[in-house]
Amino acid sequence: MANTERYYGTGRRKTSVARVYLMPGKGDVKVNKRSMDDYFGMETLKVIIRQPLVATGNADKFDVLVNVRGGGFTGQAGAIRHGISRALLQVDADYRPVLKKAGFLTRDPRMKERKKYGLKAARRAPQFSKR
Repeated sequence: MANTERYYGTGRRKTSVARVYLMPGKGDVKVNKRSMDDYFGMETLKVIIRQPLVATGNADKFDVLVNVRGGGFTGQAGAIRHGISRALLQVDADYRPVLKKAGFLTRDPRMKERKKYGLKAARRAPQFSKR
């Protein structure tokens, strides 16, 4: 495996961080040393992960090895998609217009807003009573 080429991309979404490695192969996706089917239960999350590979026509050309931490399953799937997209740019820079148009290279900045003191949640104030 020392002579095998590996392409790396870091993906982030919400509080999830995914370290993605692409290696020439037949399309296997491993997430945290488990198959993608074992790790993600919902079919929509598996589709989200494969989107960059399908868009560039590389679904059966690369094996994907992922280490992902933080957040929930949806955030992790988004982080993996972002990481795969970044790794594909290292494979071939000509994929950039396709990935950019689909929005896979944009880091989704939406995060949970922090709770402020004096409030019950980020913006939820205690109930007001005149008397």
